[in-house]
Amino acid sequence: MSSVPDVVRDVTDPNTWGAAIDEAVNAVRRGGLVVLPTDTVYGVAAEAFDADAVASIGTAKGRADRTAPPVLIPDVRTLDGLASDVSADARALAAAFWPGALTLVLAAQPSLQWDLGDARGTVALRMPDHPAALALLRRTGPLAVTGAQRAGQPAPLDVAAAREQLGSVVSVYLDGGPVSGDVSTIVDATVTPPRLVRAGAIGVERLREVVPGLEADA
Repeated sequence: MSSVPDVVRDVTDPNTWGAAIDEAVNAVRRGGLVVLPTDTVYGVAAEAFDADAVASIGTAKGRADRTAPPVLIPDVRTLDGLASDVSADARALAAAFWPGALTLVLAAQPSLQWDLGDARGTVALRMPDHPAALALLRRTGPLAVTGAQRAGQPAPLDVAAAREQLGSVVSVYLDGGPVSGDVSTIVDATVTPPRLVRAGAIGVERLREVVPGLEADA
């Protein structure tokens, strides 16, 4: 019999997920880890302003480095609270593709009291297109989130796969059903023009419809 406690909570129905979201909010506020569905993969999340909680993500994943996780946000308006020198191009991309599978790398607000790891003064922001994730984020504020898998393993597309990999180090698993498995497109918006860092669900052609000068490797 598994020693992992039963911490999976269903969030497929907004009419019944209230208690599950409450439990996840409480876990985050205690410095715990929560697994949540996004529009791409399942992610493991921690309070972005709790350095120990953020560090515990890397520990849970079995990762020895201090790679900074992306930060998920509940609203485009959160952008200016976390990032500085946000260009018109970056704002246009956020307006066009958020919520969605676009991660924008931006200069972090220097006044923020957080330690995400080796971010070199930047922050990678995304507003996910998943109702349960957004419901949680509206309660917690920004969360540091990365794929809910052990280092070197494929990202989980359902809660069972996440739980199998991370086990009891996670306080609450939110089960939103299977997710797409798409990869988030990453754009570096700290440079002018913005530059495609990783191709993903949003192709370069769609990005250039919004920012015609966007750079990408051939």
